[in-house]
Amino acid sequence: MRYTRRMNKTQRISFYIFVLVASAVWIALSASATGSTQSASAPQVGFSAPDFTLKSIDGESVTLSELKGQAVLINLWATWCPPCRAEMPTIEKMYKEYKDQGLVVLAVDMTYQDDPSAVIPFAQEYALTFPILLDDKAQVGEAYQLRSLPSTYFINRAGVITEVIIGGPMAEALLRTRIEQILK
Repeated sequence: MRYTRRMNKTQRISFYIFVLVASAVWIALSASATGSTQSASAPQVGFSAPDFTLKSIDGESVTLSELKGQAVLINLWATWCPPCRAEMPTIEKMYKEYKDQGLVVLAVDMTYQDDPSAVIPFAQEYALTFPILLDDKAQVGEAYQLRSLPSTYFINRAGVITEVIIGGPMAEALLRTRIEQILK
């Protein structure tokens, strides 16, 4: 019995040492050429949303900072993403309901991870009326440190992020509540 306990304790200590070494290796491999880890943190609640300018599927340039004074929902998505597809009709419904109160929806397709020729048919299939922006150079994906699709950012009229939702699909009640908060 003592041998088994000692073996478990030894295994546990070995496991902890392995985790520490693996963590140190991960940090070393993640460090930039200057020797520091990533300096910018992911966009967070209470901070200004990172600015960007992208072209829409209509060829128009849209700059986030020019929308200050309006409530903005940024949805990062791709045509191949099942949860993205599932939540688009609800986002469209909320947009139609709240756009006259100052809601702007920016659906940013992660074009660098997607089939660009699928975006317009997708927008047509779902009858989307809000701007569909194309992130073909990963500008927004990098600025927002995209880790999962869909990712949604709720930005108030002052340009401050009030909520971040990673994953989906979002329920209508969740969307409605968050939209009403950013419209205040």
